[in-house]
Amino acid sequence: MLLYLHIPFCRSKCDYCSFFSIPNPAAADLDAYLGALEAEIALWGTRLDQTGVQRPISSVYIGGGTPSLLSLAQLERVTTALSRSFRLAPSLEWSMEANPDSAADLEFLRGLLTLGVNRLSLGLQSLDNAMLEVLGRRHQAAQGVRVVDMARKAGFGNISVDLIWGLPGQRALEWLRELETVVKLEPQHISCYGLTLEEQTPLAQHEAAGRVLLPPESEQAKMFLHGAELLEASGYLQYEISNFSRMGFICRHNQGYWQSQGYLGLGAGAVSTLGGMRWENPKNLQVYAEQVHQGSIGGSSTALSPADKAKELVMLSLRTTQGLDLQAYQRLTGQNFLGQHHSLVQVLRQNDLIRVHSGLLRLTRSGMLVSNTILERFLQEIPDNLPNNEKHPPIPTASKP
Repeated sequence: MLLYLHIPFCRSKCDYCSFFSIPNPAAADLDAYLGALEAEIALWGTRLDQTGVQRPISSVYIGGGTPSLLSLAQLERVTTALSRSFRLAPSLEWSMEANPDSAADLEFLRGLLTLGVNRLSLGLQSLDNAMLEVLGRRHQAAQGVRVVDMARKAGFGNISVDLIWGLPGQRALEWLRELETVVKLEPQHISCYGLTLEEQTPLAQHEAAGRVLLPPESEQAKMFLHGAELLEASGYLQYEISNFSRMGFICRHNQGYWQSQGYLGLGAGAVSTLGGMRWENPKNLQVYAEQVHQGSIGGSSTALSPADKAKELVMLSLRTTQGLDLQAYQRLTGQNFLGQHHSLVQVLRQNDLIRVHSGLLRLTRSGMLVSNTILERFLQEIPDNLPNNEKHPPIPTASKP
């Protein structure tokens, strides 16, 4: 089972960010939140034990917000609570997100390793100071480079860096030069996300007002295609649309999401999917804490329909380079995927956007470039009246206040 913990605090909100986060929190708010999080961890440990659903946790991911905003003492409260309430697998992958401006401290990084964190995900986003300013990031490019080196000196053997391409005014050549610089830093994992303008974010408003201009689609296509080629030529295997890794360093946590494994989300705003049920914790610190202490957290779960599960299987699988297991789809739905989507599959194959081989249907790299359109078409053709061919273990229900 996968475990995600949300730390919804940051020093300031980035101009492109639409995630639930609270900038510049007061010390009392941090302390109160950690108390609620410890209580939720204990609550779910007891619930899962009582129903027999408790399985070894194969992956823990601490995300945000900015988890590196917490001190080592505060993080120790979280790690201690997890160790007390859950069975952690010996081969546990323990990831934590960190920003260069809040993690550039050798003793802090060594302390993370002592607490059990063995995979560090650093939010560099760009190595161009002008681009970092456009994004509203607090750090400079040199800080990003320095913290990667510092993490390695601290003892981390599994370092991931996040980058964003398709930034306002960016050219393909600039992006490729940036990737060349990142490759020289020798991280084990690189995530490259195309910029998405989310409604109500400052960057989306700047674009709408004409204050910033995104690169044309042809330039963005070059960034994606040539960037992937550069990374693979440098020894990074593309295993998902936006993710590349050295051999043996695929992010097991995110891979679990793409393989539709069950996951429990803890913290305000965190989402969970277990046993065919899904729920989201409140995005309000006071309401979240009240529900935790009343024992009602998780009480708003809804059942995923067979069609929901089929659509998620297709959507998540086709983001990976392995692709969709056609037999798995048939076991889940009782339907033949190729027959169900015969005309669309034929057109996509003729245009070299998908390939079908050894029982797997996957997007080509050109297909990945237009993946949103392809996925939308596939999902539209999945009927809503699919049979329920799955059985799930019981999921503990929340007590009502």
